[in-house]
Amino acid sequence: MRPASGAAPSDTNRARRTVGLPDAAAPLYTVSQAAQMLDMQPAFVRRLDTEGVVIPARSPGGQRRYSRNEIDHIAALAGLMSEGMTLAGAQRIIELENEIADLRRQLATPPISTTAR
Repeated sequence: MRPASGAAPSDTNRARRTVGLPDAAAPLYTVSQAAQMLDMQPAFVRRLDTEGVVIPARSPGGQRRYSRNEIDHIAALAGLMSEGMTLAGAQRIIELENEIADLRRQLATPPISTTAR
């Protein structure tokens, strides 16, 4: 018996499959794609690699491949730079923010008891 037109197939008739989505660290995006997502010039995105601020993975052909994490980092840098920060200043602010977040996570984690009874 076939389901009515537009009806969802029964869960009992088919094995459930999950779609594996790439994680945020997967290097999927080219310079052009990253620049388009960030609404900036590809030359600026490449400059960040040249200066060692963001170091993307490379494809077998040598093309830069950016992850979502790296694109988010570039967006944060660009936001700070649009407020008048230099590239070095923006990078340092992000480093300090990351250190603060790490310290907060450490403080939120209860210490492991080392005393045995």
